[in-house]
Amino acid sequence: MYRDDYEGGYARDNNGEDVYSKPVRAGKRTYFFDVKSTKTGDDFFLTITESKRRVEHDGRFSYDKHKIFLYKEDFEKFVEGLQEALAYIKTNCLKDVPEDGFEHRHDYDKNKANYWRDDNEDQF
Repeated sequence: MYRDDYEGGYARDNNGEDVYSKPVRAGKRTYFFDVKSTKTGDDFFLTITESKRRVEHDGRFSYDKHKIFLYKEDFEKFVEGLQEALAYIKTNCLKDVPEDGFEHRHDYDKNKANYWRDDNEDQF
């Protein structure tokens, strides 16, 4: 569990100081890409957190969180693996994905057959 789950509100990880944070809202989930420094401050790592809000039985909100710690020596292999997995999905699992676009449209409608972007904006 995370400290903020017990103490209420935001609590900074003891693992390092936040250097940069990029939240990405995606439907019911928010992904956080956080660059943190080590305790000694002489190195950096990335945490990727998936956060999903849920309603408790008493009506209060809570958040399910899943976190990955990614260290610099693993960046290249992680990116290679992610690109390979995305390429596999695009090639083998999805229909109607344009050759030049893999990004999800902002106007997604699951009743439409083709819901992928036709441009190359922000491709991985």
